[in-house]
Amino acid sequence: MSFTPDPQFWSGLRVLVTGGHGFLGQAVLDRLSLQGAVEVIAPTSAEFDLRDRRAVTDMFENARPDLVIHLAARVGGIGANMERPAELYLANLLMGTYVLEEARLRNTAKTVIVGTICSYPKFTPVPFSEDSLWEGYPEETNAPYGIAKLAQLVQLQANRAQYGQHAVYLMPTNLYGPRDKFHPAVSHVIPALIKKAVDAKESGADHLDVWGTGSASREFLFVDDAAAGIVRAAEFYDEGDPVNLGADRELPIRDLVGIIVELVGFEGEVRWDTSKPDGQPRRGVDGSRARERFGFVAETSFDEGLAKTLAWYLGNRGEAEARPV
Repeated sequence: MSFTPDPQFWSGLRVLVTGGHGFLGQAVLDRLSLQGAVEVIAPTSAEFDLRDRRAVTDMFENARPDLVIHLAARVGGIGANMERPAELYLANLLMGTYVLEEARLRNTAKTVIVGTICSYPKFTPVPFSEDSLWEGYPEETNAPYGIAKLAQLVQLQANRAQYGQHAVYLMPTNLYGPRDKFHPAVSHVIPALIKKAVDAKESGADHLDVWGTGSASREFLFVDDAAAGIVRAAEFYDEGDPVNLGADRELPIRDLVGIIVELVGFEGEVRWDTSKPDGQPRRGVDGSRARERFGFVAETSFDEGLAKTLAWYLGNRGEAEARPV
């Protein structure tokens, strides 16, 4: 089957993107524009609080979309997940539930729900197969968030079975790239490490502290590649099976720290705080389903993506480090 994007597919659609002003959302908006989408509606959380059922109804009434891409989420790294598990659980559960149900009620032609790699069981065999989602409990530090997002998979599969709703579920692995959040309260591992290394270099520190043992591993997907995968799925995929989006490269955190320290030019000691958690022991996904069902393959090398991320951070420190609202 050919998966060549068709600009005509997008030109006549009204596309609603929730979370369109966030890290991944901005990349998705860029990709939609590149693919020829003309009518794209991306409201802010200030306009419509998606935790409020009435606000979701009003958003759909205002947008009247043919296609919904649901990206809005409350997220954070290990620290944020440990400090605010109830908040992250409830916010993500409500937002996804209300958006998916409103799309069903209005017979929206298609809905793309973006989940999270955090939904996988703590000790999932690597590479993660989508068939392993229900084989155990998620890693404890991000389980409430992961389970809240996974609930949307259950909901859309139930809606497909009972109502015939056209909705799909995607799970990008750990994202990184320009426009990420570098504030310590919400940053994930790559922006957190970049900021630490840059701060240590600029202050002349002789060491920097890093959480955990360094033994955990992650697979990182450049944000523009993730956006390309999401837009591809919106055009070509319409099944109830969940789909991983990955880059086919698993990297130990200890190696990641070494790469970032060298790229930044910090020459001091790296000290590992083993009293802090590593998070899930390993993350690396099987990307074969995405390749086979809608032709997605990540194109950005890790070195290229990391260099772009560092360059953006150094040129946009104020925006990158802004305290989240």
